[in-house]
Amino acid sequence: MARSLYIHWPFCLAKCPYCDFNSHVRERTDMAAWQAALLADMRHEHSRKTSEEPLVSIFFGGGTPSLMPPALVASLLDEAERLWGFDDTIEITLEGNPSSIEAANFADLASAGVNRVSLGVQSVHDDVLKFLGRLHGAQEALDALQIAQKHFGRVSIDLIYARPGQKPEEWEAELSQALKLGTSHLSLYQLTIEPTTRFATDVRRGVFSPLDDDPAADLFALTRDMTAAAGLPAYEISNHARPGEESRHNLTYWRYQDYHGIGPGAHGRRGGVATTRHKKPENFLAAVEREQHGIAEARSLGQREQASEAMLMGLRLSEGVDLAALSDRFGVPETALVDQGKLDLYSGLGLVVRKGDHLAVTDAGMPLLDALLGELVPAELVSS
Repeated sequence: MARSLYIHWPFCLAKCPYCDFNSHVRERTDMAAWQAALLADMRHEHSRKTSEEPLVSIFFGGGTPSLMPPALVASLLDEAERLWGFDDTIEITLEGNPSSIEAANFADLASAGVNRVSLGVQSVHDDVLKFLGRLHGAQEALDALQIAQKHFGRVSIDLIYARPGQKPEEWEAELSQALKLGTSHLSLYQLTIEPTTRFATDVRRGVFSPLDDDPAADLFALTRDMTAAAGLPAYEISNHARPGEESRHNLTYWRYQDYHGIGPGAHGRRGGVATTRHKKPENFLAAVEREQHGIAEARSLGQREQASEAMLMGLRLSEGVDLAALSDRFGVPETALVDQGKLDLYSGLGLVVRKGDHLAVTDAGMPLLDALLGELVPAELVSS
């Protein structure tokens, strides 16, 4: 089974108004203390390894990992390789903002071992970037992207669409521009108003109204058509890539394979155990000081709970899930994995398709994915 490592860097220069990730703004950061803590947390995870397989992917997420000193990134990668070993084709991804400040570190990050970057471009229009609370401008982002493409073998960009009042022709023009930038991977997310964000407060105060579901669904369909025509079809509900350029790390999650998670707020799944780290940076550091790891909770997962998670993750993928393989893996009958009555209903509506043991959500069903998952995966499986 594939084995991956997630490293969370929780710090940002500013909190974006739509973001509910575990990110924090601090005036000063003790890099020596963070290096020691992350290395200790990593060593603890290695002591809980369940096989001798090397790492196939590492992902630095955040927060804004491109703000990490390249020397810190190098030290973490050196220790990860010493502990687990690296697969010959390991993918090492670092998330970053496309600013001139972070772009200045790209050469050193590549020298440290990073071979893939995911840049939060979010839009190619300055007015949209201002609305989204981004600190970079559109031209700055395009310049940073060019620098990234010189230093890294693989580059992905994020864009946010289905924004308030956005019209199909506006998104078509913006996505057309993005598709000409030459990246092999696009993460295209509809703007979601998360409850704890500033945008949620703005919506409650009437500052703006989110785009309605029907026009958002139209933009979703347009996105799939355009990326497929450009040779970057959707392989997951929000992710598009040239064949062979899919994010190997994220496929680890969606295919429900083992991954270790270190750093504040990081989650992990290894050997049937779910781990969660302390979220607040100061609490994480204090926990590592006490325990030599940052784990807030480590919980054993029952076979049915694992099967439920595997279903919920796997149906996000265009490839879907193999029910027979999941049944064998978790010892759960195929009949318990999916509600047959709901499957018959939604198959008849063209929202899902089953061929033999293989089950997938169709393009028509993907805009309704969350509702479909709630219907298809039996409640007793989810709650067990």
